[in-house]
Amino acid sequence: MADQDMGGQPWVVNIEDLTTENDTFRTAKWTGTNLQMTVMSIPVGEDVGLEVHGDIDQFLRVEKGKARVEMGDKEDNLDYSEEAEDDFAIFVPAGKWHNIVNVGDEPLKLYSIYAPAEHPKGTVHLTAADDPHHS
Repeated sequence: MADQDMGGQPWVVNIEDLTTENDTFRTAKWTGTNLQMTVMSIPVGEDVGLEVHGDIDQFLRVEKGKARVEMGDKEDNLDYSEEAEDDFAIFVPAGKWHNIVNVGDEPLKLYSIYAPAEHPKGTVHLTAADDPHHS
């Protein structure tokens, strides 16, 4: 059950353990009609990938590691930059270009909530190369 997308089902989970034990780049753990939760593990020196979600707000929480969060109104102008580490929350408004870079010395463990869902139910990207949108 832990390896499948539990979307559409009631589910109570220790999200910190689920996130810190994940070793995939991205795995969708709960995909509903209006919301999706994924867990991510970003290797040292790598990033989530520059992206924008036109009509999707995004919430991310760092459970372990250190990140640089970059955002901006244009792909080539990320004029917002902040550091985030364990227990920090990141809010990405719809239409905002963004990237999260692992600047720590261990894998960056985070979870992401999209509203509405961004990825197909059951999505698993073992590495960034498996994500067709990763740059």
